[in-house]
Amino acid sequence: MQLPDICRRMRRNILDMAFNSKTAHIGPSLCIVEILAVLYFRIMNIDPQDPEAPDRDRFLLSKGHAAAALYTTLALRGYFPEEELTKYCVDGGRFHGHPCRDAAPGIEFSSGSLGHGLSVAAGMALSLKGISKGVIFTLLGDGECNEGSVWEAATFAAKNRLNNLVAIIDVNRFQGFAATEDIDSLDLKKKWEAFGWTAFEVDGHDFVALEQVLNMAKQLDCPVVILANTISGKGIKAIENTLLAHYFVLDETVYQQTLREIYAE
Repeated sequence: MQLPDICRRMRRNILDMAFNSKTAHIGPSLCIVEILAVLYFRIMNIDPQDPEAPDRDRFLLSKGHAAAALYTTLALRGYFPEEELTKYCVDGGRFHGHPCRDAAPGIEFSSGSLGHGLSVAAGMALSLKGISKGVIFTLLGDGECNEGSVWEAATFAAKNRLNNLVAIIDVNRFQGFAATEDIDSLDLKKKWEAFGWTAFEVDGHDFVALEQVLNMAKQLDCPVVILANTISGKGIKAIENTLLAHYFVLDETVYQQTLREIYAE
């Protein structure tokens, strides 16, 4: 499948999962679809038939509330059957609202409490540096960057020149209860650069731009952060770029309308 088709399928799966389980966090999942598609289908050195390969690239979803996007990505990439996605956030189900390491092959990290992913990724990167060819990728939210632990990890990574570590920030400009800039108005790119990272800014829905910058990041001799500008709730016109997207729960009308819009693209 081509990337636009993969992303359309991912969005359909996320909609189905959220609608059938009557759960929220659909906005944070929809906005990272293109990022995950490019990572898993174009960038990362991975093998679903050998998910524990020592030299594999690793991905950690630090903003764990977007787990639905990760699950559908892993299913489409071949880690487990797509039909298993029906077990998302239902009684007796396999997949929780935040990723659990032992729920399925390909999940590298159990996440939920924000601010931990970069620290774990930095520890992995340090332990594997010089031992494995693998690169550690981690995806954080822009609101998550309010956490002090993120900046402790950023300092650690820069000090140890972890050139096998790439952080991606989902800059969708909203967090749980406010616009991100209303909480912290500092320039995020300048802040990361001040902590010793090489920082790039990119359209988080542009396949070509994402692939170019991620390939570049793998070649640099320092930790790299990519600020990916995204649209919260991407694909659901009624909630795109609104605070409502974070905790939105689909009803039948919006669900059916969004399905029509996705397949009309």
